[in-house]
Parts: sequence; C-alpha cells; structure tokens
Amino acid sequence: MAEMIKAADLAKVSAIDFVESFHEDIRVLQEVLGITRKVEKVPGQVIKTYKVVGTLEDGAVAEGEDIPLSHYKTEVAGVFELTLEKYRKQTTLEAINDKGYKQAVVDTDTKMRRQVQARIRGKFFNFIKTGTGTASGKGLKGALAQTRAELTVLFEDYGVGDSDLIYMVNPYDIADHLEDTELTTQEVFGMRYIEKFLNLYDVLEFSGVPQGKVIATAKDNLILYYTNPANSEVGKAFDFITDETGLIGIHHDTTYRNLTTDTVVVCGLEFYAELIDRVVVGTIASDGAAAAALADFGVPVGPGYPEDKALDDMTIGELKAYAEWNGIDIKGLTKKQDILDAILRADDEPAEGEPADEAAEGQEA
Repeated sequence: MAEMIKAADLAKVSAIDFVESFHEDIRVLQEVLGITRKVEKVPGQVIKTYKVVGTLEDGAVAEGEDIPLSHYKTEVAGVFELTLEKYRKQTTLEAINDKGYKQAVVDTDTKMRRQVQARIRGKFFNFIKTGTGTASGKGLKGALAQTRAELTVLFEDYGVGDSDLIYMVNPYDIADHLEDTELTTQEVFGMRYIEKFLNLYDVLEFSGVPQGKVIATAKDNLILYYTNPANSEVGKAFDFITDETGLIGIHHDTTYRNLTTDTVVVCGLEFYAELIDRVVVGTIASDGAAAAALADFGVPVGPGYPEDKALDDMTIGELKAYAEWNGIDIKGLTKKQDILDAILRADDEPAEGEPADEAAEGQEA
C-alpha cells in the first residue's frame, strides 16, 4: 500500500522550496553585485559605515629635515542595527478545499517571498542613495562617464577596474538607450541586470533609483549582513526550515481549533556599503542652468523634466527650481502658495530697463 501523503508533508516540501528559491535569488544577486563578503550578526553587534579622512602632506622636504607625517583615519559615518523582520499569513480550510493546496498555500507563499524581497530591495536603495560622492553629466551617457571618473579617483589606490564597478539607474532614464540595441540582460531579485551597457558599464535597472540619478560604487564595497534564524540560540526555541546560508527561515503551522494553516517567515538581511563616501550619486543633467537648479531641489532632470508645466501644477520642488532658474527671491518661503505668489509677483514686474506701462500693455495683449 502506498504511503499516504499528508498535509504536513506538503507543508515541509513547500517550505523547502520557499527557502531554496529565496536563496537562489540572493545567490544570483550576490554574483551580479560581486559581493564576496557575508557577515552573520552575533548578539549585540551593530553595523558601522565608514568614511576615510586625511590630507597628504607636502613631499618637498629639504635635505636633513624631518618628513612631515600625513594623517589619515577612518571615521564612523553611521551606525545601525540589523532588524529581524517577522511575517505571517494564514490560509483557511475553506480556501484550501476551494482552490487546492498549491494555489491556496504554495502560490501565496511565493507572492509573500517576492514581497519580502521587495522590502530588502527597498531598504538597500534607501541606504545606497545616501552616498556622499557626487558627479554630474549631460544625459545618461555623460552622467555615467562622470560617475565612472569620480569612482576611478576615489578607488585609484584600491586596484579597482571597470569590471569591478556597479551602476544603478531608473528604467525611465535608460529606456531611450535600449531601442535597437542588443544587450545581455538578466532578471535578478526583481531587478534587471544589464552587462556591459555601452560596452563599459554593468548596470542594475530598478525603479527604486530616483529618476535623473546614477548611483554607483565598487562591488567590493558592498556587504551582505544577515542574522541566521536557525542559529543555535534561536533553534532552541523555534523550528524554522532554512538552508545552509541561514538567510531566511520559514515555518508552517496547522491550528485545528480554527482549521487554518499559518506561514511564518523570519528574515534579517541587508546589503550595505562599508565606505559610504565611496558611493557616488550622479545627476543626469539636461542643458543649462535649469537642469542644475532642478537637480539641487531633487527634481528629475531627465525625461519628464517639467519645462512646459503650468505653475499651478508644479510641486514645491519644481517651483523652487523655477524660482532659482529665473532669479526669483523666495528666501524664507516654505509653503507652496507663498512660493507661487512670489513667482507670480515677480513675473508681473517689468524686466530691467522696460517701462512699466509697456510691460502692462504686453500682459493685456
């Protein structure tokens, strides 16, 4: 007689598939990002990001004089703790009876896994865009080139080549360059990886990158930091299925008093850059001072730049950029209506050297 397959057996199989799928996605992402350093959190440990400060002293030293000492040190730029995040969903007997175990439990587990990945991506891009390196270039090609130049200077003593750098861009900024172009692409952790874009740049394309920006660093500057849900201490109290990496844990639990099955997921995992001052945030600029002004106020300056937008429809950032571009003084103004009123008043004033009555006649016409 064939052995009966029970719900618990199906739950274990789906849990193993959940963990292995997550691990494979992370493995591919690590490979793409060139991450070789993984750090497992131990109790009481915190993450520190650093910046290097110091100045090279003058090397022109007279004969017999002491050589001045160049002072360099690594300062802590930020400290944060890794948070173990916990997720749970519940599936009823009725849902399983109606849709079957795979659709009711396994497929919704897959959706849950993808959303956990989205949270990890979101945290990574929120962190990486705080990089303190800056660059600016006209159009995407110019911004990539200037960002590469800045990284070359920052990492010139680290033996870093072009293949060791990773660039991140918004899909809207790269869209126009993908037409009629043969590219090597790969889906990775909910993002698209483009190898050797313009024959030079390894690019991650993701909507989490602010439009009008290029974010880049050396791959070796990125670290995977995680807490293992199956470590010896946690394992004493909880039974999570995980794999050898320990990056994520899952447990299925059936409750008979209300005939439901719970999927519980725990994950503490973050990517971060060890040297935040060697993460460059480049600006994709268009022509002239308008782009510079918009970039200063965080307004996209690539496709969609609102040069023809009505003033009433502009955001506060766009109004500030408009004022900066047109030399309108809005110092001390923070409310949209106040800024708008100041712009309208300035627009109503006659230009320098123009008689007031001629300006008024021009407006009436």
